[in-house]
Amino acid sequence: MLFLILGVMLGLDYWVVSLILGILSMIFILKFNFSVLMTGLSYGCSYDLMSYTFMLLSVWIIFLMALASYEVYKMGVYWRYFMFTLVILFLSLYLVFFTLNLFVFYLFFEVSLIPTLLLIVGWGNQPERLQAGFYLLFYTLLVSLPMMAGIFYIYLNFGTLVFTLFSDFGGCFLYMCINAVFFVKIPMYFIHLWLPKAHVEAPISGSMVLAGVMLKLGGYGLLRMLKLFVSIGIKLNLFVIVISLLGGLFISLVCIRQSDMKMLIAYSSVAHMGMALSGILTMNVLGFYGSLVLMLAHGLCSSGLFCLANMSYERTHSRSIYLNKGMLNLIPSISLWWFLLCSSNMAAPPSMNLLGEILLISSLVAYSGLLKSVLFLLAVLSAVYSLYLFSFTQHGQFSAGILSFSSINLREFLLLFLHWVPLNLLLIKAELISLWV
Repeated sequence: MLFLILGVMLGLDYWVVSLILGILSMIFILKFNFSVLMTGLSYGCSYDLMSYTFMLLSVWIIFLMALASYEVYKMGVYWRYFMFTLVILFLSLYLVFFTLNLFVFYLFFEVSLIPTLLLIVGWGNQPERLQAGFYLLFYTLLVSLPMMAGIFYIYLNFGTLVFTLFSDFGGCFLYMCINAVFFVKIPMYFIHLWLPKAHVEAPISGSMVLAGVMLKLGGYGLLRMLKLFVSIGIKLNLFVIVISLLGGLFISLVCIRQSDMKMLIAYSSVAHMGMALSGILTMNVLGFYGSLVLMLAHGLCSSGLFCLANMSYERTHSRSIYLNKGMLNLIPSISLWWFLLCSSNMAAPPSMNLLGEILLISSLVAYSGLLKSVLFLLAVLSAVYSLYLFSFTQHGQFSAGILSFSSINLREFLLLFLHWVPLNLLLIKAELISLWV
């Protein structure tokens, strides 16, 4: 990766860099870690099955981001800086998941914000992108300062910052200090407002990395840190679970009346991640399995939907569902992909979303039977807004405002194929991904 940074600066072509990223992701797949133990231990870095899953997701999404952002290269919009930003982003994300040290995790957790901010502010479409960038930055930075104080406090008590050496310890205040930053990142309802804003203003690559990897940082942090808060978590987690699930319900209702494609997909992310957050906080094994599977599935599915929305946007220069309707008449070849990704988004088989939701629903109903009705409504409404997105964009009379039109090319088919195939084929050997605890 370090040589790739040099290569980008010294004049490697756009496609060469994309190809190298693709080859890297393939090499990384071959390093599959079949053990639930920490392997490859060196220099305070190591990975287990959970870290590996997220690292693989990172490298895959970064490769697909390079593939999706051909427009940047075609228009000549500082594409070298763009690729440089992608590589830096990948390095910081990789190190977040690879390190064993809590402070290094925190450091790169914050560093990964900067390239994302550059992507949004530098290559976004609308002038409001500055405001979106500020939202993203300040929501995360404001709650991450207490976390730093919390990390020093933990070091004072344990004498180490290695995740695996922590044990149950910590009261209400420490719980809030450490976990608040993860709640914002996932994002939990009430502190989710930065997400739709950032998604809508971001270029396609920014949306993909936000949906694909950045939201997973919160879940990963929680899964690693919860062993500190077992006894206090039993008392406090219920509040967060109730807020997340009811918030997911409200957000699903908000999705149904969206007219902006990107906004709808961004809000559906909040609903899905609310469910994953609740699963993590039940602190039982099924919840942990389910949240990992759902986060992986959501990363691929949401990212794919953003690519589809962007393909329509590149052709009609509008994100409105009402102006993008009747696409079945114009580009029927892409309607299949809309259907496949929308059905995955509503957790239809054979997608990984289905497995994740089954595990999470089992875990949450075991936690409290009273959550059944909320979960039922969440599942139904996710089908409703996914169908709404699909039927409104694909069916009906296409807009009279569409004058010139280009068909879908091979690069875009490949991009969608590489989102959908892992999302559905991983179900065949899903136990490899889910059984990490």
